[in-house]
Amino acid sequence: MEEKAPMTMKDIAREFGISVATVSRALKDSPRISEERRRAIQQFAREHNFYPNAIGEALRHSRVMPQRVIGVIVPEFTHYYFSSILTGIEEAAAARGYRIMVALSGEQYEREAQICDNFHRFKVCGVIVSQAKDTKNYDHYQKLIDAGVPIVFYDRICTGVNASRVVVDDYMGAMNAVNYLIESGCKRIAFYGGPLQLEISKNRFNGYKDALLSHGMQIDESIVQVCDNRAEAEELTPKLMAMDNPPDGYFAVNDDTAIGVLYTVKHAGFKVPEEVQICGFTNGQRAVACDPMLTTVEQRGHRVGEEAATILMDKVEGLSPLDKVEKHVVKTRLVVRGTTK
Repeated sequence: MEEKAPMTMKDIAREFGISVATVSRALKDSPRISEERRRAIQQFAREHNFYPNAIGEALRHSRVMPQRVIGVIVPEFTHYYFSSILTGIEEAAAARGYRIMVALSGEQYEREAQICDNFHRFKVCGVIVSQAKDTKNYDHYQKLIDAGVPIVFYDRICTGVNASRVVVDDYMGAMNAVNYLIESGCKRIAFYGGPLQLEISKNRFNGYKDALLSHGMQIDESIVQVCDNRAEAEELTPKLMAMDNPPDGYFAVNDDTAIGVLYTVKHAGFKVPEEVQICGFTNGQRAVACDPMLTTVEQRGHRVGEEAATILMDKVEGLSPLDKVEKHVVKTRLVVRGTTK
């Protein structure tokens, strides 16, 4: 016999025709809810074996602190940016007595959904997550929110659920980088980005597009490509370089992709930055390990991780309302090195 799904705050809210926030307040005995309604909601919850997130509730109401565990979902570990965010999360968490449980989604929706389910079963007090590239269904996030488990998104945010997030200023970072390429003499700039269903990819593309338009330059779709890793860049770039009017500049979504462009362009006999200029986005350790060193947009991943962890812990400890959506934007800066003039 199939196990019945556990009751959630959303189910209780639907039963009474009220908001999830009202259910949450009633279960916490908030005086903002009438005593009659509080008793009715609490009785219904008991009858249906509903219990809020045990760790989060204990943290908010008990002097005896149970094990504090924050679930963190990372899409992949190959990028310096994600590892720097993870360091920021871990340091901020440790400073307030929390531990982190890290899981790798591998950019797979199914794996991400299973991790969320596991975190819910393990009773983590909250989840910090950057969504996988192919995630288009958000039920697994909503299930956590409905159960009173706070979520904070970082880097790749989910617009399908109403949750707090910490991102870098992707739009301005891209716009400033492409403006610099244009002002350095580039007349035809290729864009290598991630899938456009991701908010981060849309923001960076819009920054690229607006920089071109502000200089009276048109968008050429033939040099706007979905390409976000070194292998793809090394495969794609020779095709663009073989055009009758090849790009003289490249703006890439991350440093690894930009380094793939750099390797390929140099291998083809072009001089960097005299003939081709290149800009990445991360400012990781690899940016200074290539020749010439890479001009790139610094993302400040450690700061992103710190802010995400702080928002989450404040919600867990009741310092910030669970239903308050916080949106933090960390500013970027352009670091100019040898791949641009």
